[in-house]
Amino acid sequence: MNKLLAISGGIDSMTMLDLASKTYERDELIPAVFDHKMRESSSEDARFAANSAITEYDLEPLLCFAKKQLKSEEEARESRYGFLFQAAYLESAEIYTAHHLDDLVESVAINLLRGTGPRGLAVLNRHGIRRPFLEGDFGKVFDRRDILKYAAKNDIHFRLDQSNASDEYLRNRVRKKTFDLPRATKMKLYRLWKKQKEIFGEIDDILEEIIPEDLTFERSWFDNLDEPVALELLRAGLERAGTSATRPQLRDFLQAIKTYAPGKFFNLPGDHLVKLNRDDFQLEVC
Repeated sequence: MNKLLAISGGIDSMTMLDLASKTYERDELIPAVFDHKMRESSSEDARFAANSAITEYDLEPLLCFAKKQLKSEEEARESRYGFLFQAAYLESAEIYTAHHLDDLVESVAINLLRGTGPRGLAVLNRHGIRRPFLEGDFGKVFDRRDILKYAAKNDIHFRLDQSNASDEYLRNRVRKKTFDLPRATKMKLYRLWKKQKEIFGEIDDILEEIIPEDLTFERSWFDNLDEPVALELLRAGLERAGTSATRPQLRDFLQAIKTYAPGKFFNLPGDHLVKLNRDDFQLEVC
């Protein structure tokens, strides 16, 4: 199967590109570069990544530029993944990203700070995406130190993202606190992550079978369900409809299902309105 390598020009993705060129069949590799245009140097970073793929690895990259100035990290992330999933479909490929052990630790820490639910440990688990640094494709689980050492030893060329040094972003502040954690501690979290992924994989398989095909839900279903079960059901339904909500937003939606008068609307993220009828409601596909 083809491998769509999401590269940005930074040290993590350029190291992944180098290791991928030595690990997989070269004719399976397709570098993919997305310019989010959120900072002045983003276009230079994108061109650097694309040119490196061509000149250093003899690989023809796919290059996409955002059509407008993106306003937030979330919008940039979703636009990038939109490009990657479309490219993966057209190229019959699986998406590969350069997330590593420290990214995993940071993501879990951020979720805990924000008051995560049970899925807070099952981060970096989007369907259709492989994380070779976390999956052991390159011989072991890589953390940031492993990547730095490999890049120095193999003279990997990359560009620095100046925003990574700014305390304006929560992830950067968390990174400074978690970087020096012992590897053994990080690996304990890694093993918990693997277990959580297995558990929620089984849950998702069950939900896939019970979610109504037309996304019409009976309000009475939610009267006696335990809250975690009800929230999982709503989350899966919204995902099938092509949208998502945070855990607090799902709780608000659940409360609306139980208490709103017939004919009233509930506003989900992205101005996605759901009309609550007397007995049921339907989630429309975005």
